[in-house]
This record gives sequence, structure tokens and C-alpha cells, in this order.
Amino acid sequence: MKTRRFSSCFLILFLLTLAAAKQPPAPRVVDLTAADGTALKATYFAAGKPGPGVLLLHQCNRQRKVWDGLAGQLAAAGINVLTLDYRGFGESGGDRFDKLTPQQAAQMVTEKWLGDIDKAFQYLVSQPGVKHDVIGVGGASCGVNNSIQTARRHPEVKSLVLLSGNTDVGGRQFLRNSAKLPVFFSVADDDEFPPTVPAIQWLYTLTANPGKKFVHYSTGGHGADMFPVHPELPGIITDWYVTTLIKTPGSAPVTKDAPAIPQEEMHTLDLIDQPGGAGKVAQMLEEARQHDPKATLFPEAIVNFMGYEHIQAGDIKGAVEIMKLNATVYPNSPNVYDSLADAYLADGQNDRARESAKKVIELLPSDAADPEQRRNAIKASAEQKLKQLESAPQ
Repeated sequence: MKTRRFSSCFLILFLLTLAAAKQPPAPRVVDLTAADGTALKATYFAAGKPGPGVLLLHQCNRQRKVWDGLAGQLAAAGINVLTLDYRGFGESGGDRFDKLTPQQAAQMVTEKWLGDIDKAFQYLVSQPGVKHDVIGVGGASCGVNNSIQTARRHPEVKSLVLLSGNTDVGGRQFLRNSAKLPVFFSVADDDEFPPTVPAIQWLYTLTANPGKKFVHYSTGGHGADMFPVHPELPGIITDWYVTTLIKTPGSAPVTKDAPAIPQEEMHTLDLIDQPGGAGKVAQMLEEARQHDPKATLFPEAIVNFMGYEHIQAGDIKGAVEIMKLNATVYPNSPNVYDSLADAYLADGQNDRARESAKKVIELLPSDAADPEQRRNAIKASAEQKLKQLESAPQ
């Protein structure tokens, strides 16, 4: 009898030891130093055995710890993971992002974050056992653009995961041209930033790789906030990375069932994004309104963002045409005219910029679509331009 008890205890101990041996090492906090000396915090989730790596980039209303659950699942599946707090977030140094002006925030993103993310990327690929030429990147919200830009800079990236976000002109063109890069997308209809939904749908439709995957929820919130609502989602993402980084690196099976996406609207957005596309869509709009005077063809917010992205890309003339098209479709929107004034100003068309800014002030009293805080911000923006133009030639 004692022998049986001893054998049973030995077997249990053996099984517990075996189970413990299969668990990845505990995550460790990592201190990184940016090029300008700013302290950056990250967490490394080692797989405990040779395998690919994944860099996870958080959304701009959270910090790196939102990835902890997913990172743990990935490490258990044999994938090494690094999560990073952007400067200005979480435990990283730098001025707090939510305290910056829009101009300061944009400057931080364009001038500092790229180097910070590359510092984290280099740390990940330098770790023992990480296959430096088989890397995945994942991001939520602003992390979507950061992830796409990282893939543009690093051909080692073989897989992307993009949750609830958008990218710029260059990022969209990269996805159009990247037929060998599989991309996973997910969004929820109740996202707190409504333009996110058509934005992620658009990115899915223009992505060239046929192995792309789209998981669409009716509820769940923004970015990684979907994880508690849909606990299966981290597992789906883990399976995606296992497929595209371990089983068939850089490849995913073609999805048989196409997601329900408004294809005509997506095609229209893609057309506007192309050189001369705004003029073509203006003609399409004129024809559509012969049958339906209220036809819009595209969402206001995305096209508004698109116009600013073309300004940033140096396509000022194209941005003006995009903003003019948006004003044609949404003539009662003060924000649309404020954006059009910015485009005219960037193009040196001061008289038209002044007219558009005055139009903003005229429309604001009847604006019922925007909350008071937003109306006040639009008004301040228009008044600032009018003041700037007071001394400009008439």
C-alpha cells in the first residue's frame, strides 16, 4: 500500500514538474534608452525556447499593460513578445502625451516615436532565441499606424495585427503593395471613435495579401478594450501569429467567407485617395444625386482625415480637392469648412481660406451634430485663422 502511495506521489510530482517545465519564463521589465536619453519602459515575455518575436504597440488612450494577457498566450505558444510604453505614456519618460497641444503631440509622434519604436524593435530581435528575420507587429488605434510604419522600415516583419485604427497615405500605399504580408484586422461597431469602423474596413479592402483576416464585432469597444468583452479574441490572434510566424511564416490561408463590408463606399474612399480621384468622385456624386438628392457616397470624418494626410504628404493641391469635395457633400458641417480653410491656407489661397473660415462662424450657431466642446474647438480654430489672415494680402 505504501509503495502505491509513493508511486502515485512520484507520478504527481513528475507531472507537475513536466507542466512547470513547459511554462515560459516570467515576464521581465526592460529599461530602454531613447536616442535623446529619454527612459523607455517595456516588458519582455520570453517563450523559453527559440522562436519568432512580436512587438505590440498600444493605443493612445491606454498603455502597454493592456497587452499582458495576449503576450502571455503568445509566449506560451512559443512566440517571444515585447510590449512598449510610448514616451509620454505609462512608465516611460517624456512629457505626458495627454497634456500636449495637438501640434506638440504630432511633433512627438513624427520626430520621437519612430526612433523609440525602432529601439524596442532592435531589443526584441537581439534577444537570445528570437528569430530576427521572422517578426510580427501588432497595434491598436494609433498603434495601427505605428505597426504599419514599423513594417515599412523593417522587412523582417512577416505578419501584422491591426485593431481599431487607421494609417496615413504612405501606410495605405504600403498595404496596397504588400502582397506577401498577411494582415489581421478587428473592430467593434460600438467603438468610441465611430470613424474607426469604416477606416479599418477600408484598410482591409485595400490590403493586397489574399490571406488577410477580418474579425468584426457588434460590441466590444476600442482596440484592446475588446479583449475583456470577447475573451476568445486573444486566442484568435495567437492562432494568427502561430500560423503566420511559426507554421507558415509570412503566409496565411485565404479566407473563404468574405466579411460584410460596404464595398461601394470602400471603393469610393480608395478612389478619393488616388491622384485626381476627388474630381472623379465629384462626378459620381453629381450622377448619384440625380436619383437621390441626399446621396453622400462616403463618411465625412474619414475624408476629412484623408485631406490632412495629403497635406502632410506634400500633396497640397490634392488635399484642397479632397476638402472641397467633402464640403460639397456636407455643406452644413462647420468642421468641414474649417478643414477646407486649412487646405486653402496651406496652398496660399488666402482669400478662399478667409471665406471658408467665415463660413465656419456662420454655420456654428445651427450646428446640432457636434457637442459644445467640439464646437468651441472648431470656433477657436477658425478665429485663429481669421486673425492670422488679417494682415495677409486681400
